[in-house]
Amino acid sequence: MSNNIPPTIIYIFGGSGDLAQRKLIPALFNLHLDGYLPERVAVIGIGRSELADTAFRTHLRKGVQAHSRRKEALKTHWNKFARNITYSRHDLGQDKAYKDMAAEIAALEKGWKEPANVIYYLSVAPNLAPVIVKKLHKAKLASDPKRHRMVFEKPFGHDLESARELNALLRTLFAEEQIYRIDHFLGKETVQNLLALRFANTLFEPVWNSNYIDYVQITASETVSVGNRGAYYESSGALRDMVQNHVLQMLCMIAMEAPISFAADEIRNKKLDVLQAVRRIEPGDVHQHAVRGQYGPGWLQGNKVPGYRQEKDVAPQSGVETFAALRLFVDTWRWKGVPFYVRTGKCLAEKETVITIQFKPAPDFAFPEEASHTWRPNRLTIAIAPTMDIRLRFQAKQPGPHMTLRPVDMRFDYAPDGDEDSQPEAYETLLEDVIEGNPTLFMRADQVEAAWKVIAPVMAVWASKPPVDFPNYAPGTWGPEDAEALIARDGFHWATLPES
Repeated sequence: MSNNIPPTIIYIFGGSGDLAQRKLIPALFNLHLDGYLPERVAVIGIGRSELADTAFRTHLRKGVQAHSRRKEALKTHWNKFARNITYSRHDLGQDKAYKDMAAEIAALEKGWKEPANVIYYLSVAPNLAPVIVKKLHKAKLASDPKRHRMVFEKPFGHDLESARELNALLRTLFAEEQIYRIDHFLGKETVQNLLALRFANTLFEPVWNSNYIDYVQITASETVSVGNRGAYYESSGALRDMVQNHVLQMLCMIAMEAPISFAADEIRNKKLDVLQAVRRIEPGDVHQHAVRGQYGPGWLQGNKVPGYRQEKDVAPQSGVETFAALRLFVDTWRWKGVPFYVRTGKCLAEKETVITIQFKPAPDFAFPEEASHTWRPNRLTIAIAPTMDIRLRFQAKQPGPHMTLRPVDMRFDYAPDGDEDSQPEAYETLLEDVIEGNPTLFMRADQVEAAWKVIAPVMAVWASKPPVDFPNYAPGTWGPEDAEALIARDGFHWATLPES
């Protein structure tokens, strides 16, 4: 709880930006309400805009009002929380900015009469990160691995080479334990519950292997278009934006071996083992294992939407993918021959992040022929967002005189009364871990590089062979036809979240 945490200073580089207003400050406000912030805390936004402290606080309050799950507490608790928030205008390329920060830290520590933990949250464009970390090192503002921490938003690098370069730079300046590479998906309650589901229940572990599992699917779909993020997306695309981090991290949680403890590096070692075991796709085989797509103009949920190439800051003949699907294999004893199908995209039919574990069918020869018409294999469905639940499908006899079977779902719901606002946001969990110095849910350098290696062959082939059929799917669909063919070749089909 807060009484046990040392005084903490949180610098948010890019403090006047969208992430701070929509995610970081609402998360810190909720931690304040729950008593998880230190009693002595300072939150300092850094940006290039000219803002007074009062204007900055008003700007952030609007973000809490719009995006917090606890906005009703603004009237009674905001002023006390906001007293800890200030704003500083700095040119981060100049040494003066860091001298001012050093003086600010010294003044706060003098007032608190003890050293503070200092967190540097880099909510900035990736090209600014190397400049900032070099200046922090030069100014000796992050010299204590136990007290000074840096948080990096994704993307961490643009490809394998740039990720290696950034990791190499950080290794020369700081200790790995100081570096928190954040992936907000890992802070979601349902993702964290994967570890409990798998390793706290003897029910699942004996059948969690290729003897019983037919395939695994991971879908991370969005109904929204790229919108105003065209400039970012032009340098990213679906493969970099979602598969390299979010999707592969979920795959690791499903495929990892049991840890011997919940120590941070033990968990991260097991995830690294999975990434290293993912079978590399040969360049000549990319077309058999990967599909890309781009949405065109059309209608989505009753609204007319432009195609990706008509979005702001997007090239008229852009070859950037807004949809990606991969067929992967994890070459371990546990997963020998089990395909992992993953897909993600913009402007799709539904917004959902869901993991599907499809079990092999049970023999049906003992049942009458009519029972086989409704025969369905067992399936475990883990919904991450926006619905948060876990469903186990099994066969049951339909009431009546005949042996007629039907699939039924046994469901665990995180919000049984529909109160999903009671669940902590992902950034709350992750920021609390940073404050407490717990790196379990954060990517380590070798994990980041291993994840880039998985998609590197696909990126290289797609870059060298521009698509000839873009746009190739309409808004409101499940992506290009080739994505269906990718999984249909193995005799399967994509699963979607069951209706409640």
